[in-house]
Amino acid sequence: MIREAAVAGQFYPGSSSELRKMISEMVDEQSPKEDIVGMILPHAGYVYSGAVVGATISRVNLKDTCIILGFNHRGRGKPFSIMTEGTWKTPLGEVTINSDLGKFILNNSKYLQEDYLAFNHDEHSIEVQLPFLQYFKSDIKIVPINITPYTKDTLYKEIGREIAKVIEDIHEEVTIIASSDMNHREPQELSQKKDSDAIEAILGMNEDELLNRIQKYNISMCGYAGAVSLIALAKELGAKKAELIKYQTSGDTTGDYSSVVGYAGVIIKKPEIAGMSEPVKLAKQVIETYIKEGKIISPPEILPPEMQGQAGVFVSLHKFGQLRGCIGTFEPGTENIALEIITNAISSATRDPRFTPVTVADLKYLEYSVDVLTTPEPVENSEQLDPKKYGVIVERDYRRGLLLPDLEGVDTVEQQISICRQKAGIMSYEPVSLYRFEVKRYK
Repeated sequence: MIREAAVAGQFYPGSSSELRKMISEMVDEQSPKEDIVGMILPHAGYVYSGAVVGATISRVNLKDTCIILGFNHRGRGKPFSIMTEGTWKTPLGEVTINSDLGKFILNNSKYLQEDYLAFNHDEHSIEVQLPFLQYFKSDIKIVPINITPYTKDTLYKEIGREIAKVIEDIHEEVTIIASSDMNHREPQELSQKKDSDAIEAILGMNEDELLNRIQKYNISMCGYAGAVSLIALAKELGAKKAELIKYQTSGDTTGDYSSVVGYAGVIIKKPEIAGMSEPVKLAKQVIETYIKEGKIISPPEILPPEMQGQAGVFVSLHKFGQLRGCIGTFEPGTENIALEIITNAISSATRDPRFTPVTVADLKYLEYSVDVLTTPEPVENSEQLDPKKYGVIVERDYRRGLLLPDLEGVDTVEQQISICRQKAGIMSYEPVSLYRFEVKRYK
């Protein structure tokens, strides 16, 4: 099935050369790109909202497939509709629907229904996004979904969570777009105030508050249902932060501020890795790749300074503040710290006998730390130990127990030694050799 371009020549130029030239003037191809979960983009005529779309999409590493949550202006067809087959035409060429993904979403949704009518005729909320996507990635695929806001209940959130579950299950990276303008047809000052209220809720990643404010302040944000779905979806995937890239109103184009429409470009960032140390980034990448794909990644070709050399390494996982896995090596067993991290990260996630193996559903909740050990040195007695500064190894013949330093609830040397004895199966009356070591803890 081919969906012809319905608003070419109206919302955007009808010729490919004019359209490409117009988009080129609205984007910044040199802008630094980042991975995101999704974004909210307006869908008005390009002369009004194209600058917002261009500034926002310029900041994004587009994936091979975009799921676009549109708004059904005309009310035709099913209220929650999806197309799983066919192509969409624009002056820049054809955009193919990712049928496999679309059908998987449809088969795993209680609410979406296959429907073409909802996307037909002059419905533009999805179509106007396509030329910008094609400009940056000519072979991009889409999954078009329309979510009509006919009630103010939890269905929008449930649809978002359904899509998130599919994304987790198939391990496919996608970009999600919620297509929506902001407040409609009110004076500039009032419209900006309403838009500010809605944007504040979006940036707070609070879909319930967005619904509440839309109802309380009578904000005529047409595609709010898709925005609610996107926020719920993003949170299911572990996202916590959103950023407003650009905002303007139609008055900024026309000069008429008596009755304006608002346009906002927002990105929802992938789960935070900024601020993570390189060892922790590696541990996180190793575990996510292994759990999702069963593959063991290779270390970076150029090792950061903190992953060069050899050392014992422990990788610790926490979920909801509770230990979820901790495995490590007393002494190095590989040629560098990076390989040590890779080996022990997989073991922490899958081979800690105290816990069941980490699952895909666990990943978004995990917190990581990596401890790199100094070479253990023998000590004559416990007076040379300090539970906050030194880790301890207790040794008796072939039995050894290790405890890392500065652990919550372990405040004395006696506690350290007792725990180490228990780990190694060394009785309290048996003489032992003591070793101490320090760690560099990365988070």
